[in-house]
Amino acid sequence: MSAVRSVLVCEAQVPFVHGGAERHVRSLVAELRRHGYRTKKVSIPFKPYPKDELLVQTAIWRLVDLSESNYEKVDLVIATKFPTYFVRHPNKVTWLFHQYRAAYDLCGTPFSEFTHVEADVRLRDRLIALDTEVLAESKRLFSNARNTAARLAKYNGLIAEPLYHPPPLAGSLSAGPFGDYVLSVGRLEPNKRVDLIIRALARTDRSIRLIVAGHGTDRRRLDDLAGQLGVADRISFTGDIDDRQLVDLYANAFAVVFPPFDEDYGYVTLEAFLARKPVITTSDAGGPLEFVVDDVNGRVVEPAPEALADAMAGLAADRAVARRLGEAGFERARTITWDGVVDRLVGQIR
Repeated sequence: MSAVRSVLVCEAQVPFVHGGAERHVRSLVAELRRHGYRTKKVSIPFKPYPKDELLVQTAIWRLVDLSESNYEKVDLVIATKFPTYFVRHPNKVTWLFHQYRAAYDLCGTPFSEFTHVEADVRLRDRLIALDTEVLAESKRLFSNARNTAARLAKYNGLIAEPLYHPPPLAGSLSAGPFGDYVLSVGRLEPNKRVDLIIRALARTDRSIRLIVAGHGTDRRRLDDLAGQLGVADRISFTGDIDDRQLVDLYANAFAVVFPPFDEDYGYVTLEAFLARKPVITTSDAGGPLEFVVDDVNGRVVEPAPEALADAMAGLAADRAVARRLGEAGFERARTITWDGVVDRLVGQIR
């Protein structure tokens, strides 16, 4: 097969939402271009509700044939998250960020609209079967973390190679002083469990502050909770901020708190480490546990407010320990580079 020259990267985009997956796609496109490939992003708006809309979304992507553009052959397509891997192309590689997890492991939890009623079970079974069929078309199948690969093997019987990459802010992050606040970064959605951080903050000394960087559907509930617990004056919600502001927030925190429920990868862990800050996470956080080791480069605690509070208070009281953990985190994160990632995605199709 001739060498790859043109590459299309597929993205399912919820309008006005710009999270980790969107940043991931943007970085991949930039790296492919840097390596000399003619690369474009192909984006289609995504709407997951009502639930039957999910089948419509798979059909939309299935109708898309990216084998040619303006009568010119497209050498390679890289699919990412659900439902982009339904796209048609003879050389389709999937770097799986995640499937529609509400129909997978989150079913029946507070983080999913899927329950175990008959209609939901039928739809869920159909989505999983469709995923299995189209993902198997991939010439090569990668995942963004071991956690994602394990879920793929469990539910779809498919094997993916975990392929790590640096976070988009990797080249900008630097260490700063250890200030008086812990930092939370990410979308304000229930599965990110920012509410758990707020409940923990209420159990700590009033000298500890919390800065929450991000926005999302959970903002109003979090505001109400902060007021109910009497900690609203100790919390700053930044909303949308630019990269420079986020880099500064990382630099001046004394720790980063990241307790999502079974996250797949999560840029936050590596971004914190590259700013030489320790990460406080939970034993059920998923992807962060592929990097955070308790008392080596952070704290891993039970997903309970009192456990998070103890970890926050301990690092606030002993900045030398916080600094030691942060330095160890930096040594771990700096080993993760784009070297080899592009070759793994593109090289085998040459």
